[in-house]
Amino acid sequence: MTGIFDSHAHYYDERFGQEREELLLRMNREGVAGILNAGCDLETSRRCLELAKAHPFLWAAAGIHPEQAGDFSLDTDWLSPIEALLQEERVVALGEIGLDYHYDTPPREVQKLVFEEQLKLAVRADCPVIIHSRDAAEDTMKLLRQYRPKGVLHCFSGSVETAREALELGLYLGFTGVVTFPSAKRAKAVAAMIPADRLLLETDCPYMAPVPFRGQRSTSDMIAYTAAAIGEARGVSAQEVINSARENTLRLFSIPHTL
Repeated sequence: MTGIFDSHAHYYDERFGQEREELLLRMNREGVAGILNAGCDLETSRRCLELAKAHPFLWAAAGIHPEQAGDFSLDTDWLSPIEALLQEERVVALGEIGLDYHYDTPPREVQKLVFEEQLKLAVRADCPVIIHSRDAAEDTMKLLRQYRPKGVLHCFSGSVETAREALELGLYLGFTGVVTFPSAKRAKAVAAMIPADRLLLETDCPYMAPVPFRGQRSTSDMIAYTAAAIGEARGVSAQEVINSARENTLRLFSIPHTL
């Protein structure tokens, strides 16, 4: 497969270690045209920018993940460093941000406050968002209806009904290797029904490796398996899915067509 664009990755993760540079360059030579690394806090957001500056096929997103929301207080100027990162040429999105109620840590109200402040920033800066939502669909959609940002629901595994509402709000949906899992019936159903111009491909690497690599460290070249599963659900080739998803990624994040 050629022209793969991984719209959500975490190559700053320590699991890539000393292999990182060699791996990125090899994948770029072998068909991975672009990668968007998403930050989870200030440190990792800055690391995303460093990687993007070092590699012309890498781009960056900056934001505070809901699991890190408790590290920030709305009584301090925690948002300014994120806003400053959004001014960087290689930073093309605010993310990943959102809500995660799986463990209820930090408290939901803290998560919602941090998410809402970042949504306000995204609208003010006219910047697309990368949204994390786990076990929190109702509150996530409520805030998205209120602020109506442009962006993507990352690692989408929600219902067809939630997908339809997101599409009505103008959002894109991102799909990981989860769609290759035998149990991922909802994700496959959504991948089959959404318009071709609203679908993004992603890894969330080093997580979410597709079958037959499930449980291993994920890498961007594995998107070929995700695209094959989606293509089968849609009745098109894997390469067609990859091509559409790449164009959608470039359009959503205003990335130049120089890949």
